[in-house]
Amino acid sequence: MHMLILGLGYTAAHIADAFRARGGTVTAVRSRAAAGVLSLNDPAIPALLAKTSHILSSVPPSDTGNDPVIDRLGPQIAAAPARWVGYLSSTGVYGDAAGAWVDEASPLKGRRSGRLAADLAWQALHPQARIFRLPGIYGPGRSTLDRLRTAPVARIDLPGHIFSRIHVADIKGAIDASLDHGDPGVYNLTDDEPAPGEAVTAYAARLLNLPIPPLQTLAQAALSPMGRAFYGECRRVANGKMSRDLRYELRYPDYRQGLTACLKELTP
Repeated sequence: MHMLILGLGYTAAHIADAFRARGGTVTAVRSRAAAGVLSLNDPAIPALLAKTSHILSSVPPSDTGNDPVIDRLGPQIAAAPARWVGYLSSTGVYGDAAGAWVDEASPLKGRRSGRLAADLAWQALHPQARIFRLPGIYGPGRSTLDRLRTAPVARIDLPGHIFSRIHVADIKGAIDASLDHGDPGVYNLTDDEPAPGEAVTAYAARLLNLPIPPLQTLAQAALSPMGRAFYGECRRVANGKMSRDLRYELRYPDYRQGLTACLKELTP
């Protein structure tokens, strides 16, 4: 087994570890070449696509809405003999649901048209394509615990605002399970408990024995335009298809279990 990973970032690196644990080999691609990593423009990539068994892209669309991987390698990926093709998308494609549950059959209306276009393009690109829609990702080195230890974290007082999240270990586990189970298609990968961001921050502060940051209004928090736009959407993301079709059981079904695990891996 050989996996070509286009975009070896935080999450894809965990997926690569799981694939290697199966006995597979991995070739990594980034925007720029480095030791042991190819660049997206490397002339060897089309030949790799013609013989690789698994392809994964974690490259987001550009600011203009184009998918750099499809722009560069779309025809070669479409013709590749791979038996598994994965794309890391976002649950942001569902847009605002006013706090209601959304699943893979829900209408798509995300505010980021480029992300939505890329999601649909990957669905149509290859008959073995699996689209993994991800919410907020956290894990060792990238959680509210880490942010609280380095800078103030705003707790926004916005009653009823809920969002979903997932520990990176569960992305790794669910995608690893998809190599054995589940048909091509779309899968939401998320934990079982959508929750307010302010509750997550408060719990993380308690774990660290730090003062719980005070609640603030959106105006008081002085967020960036992107941060304010995040609070303009509210949804609960269902993961039943992940559990049923991929036969995956979450290691961290809620943020409390996930953050407690992250605490054990914090560096002094």
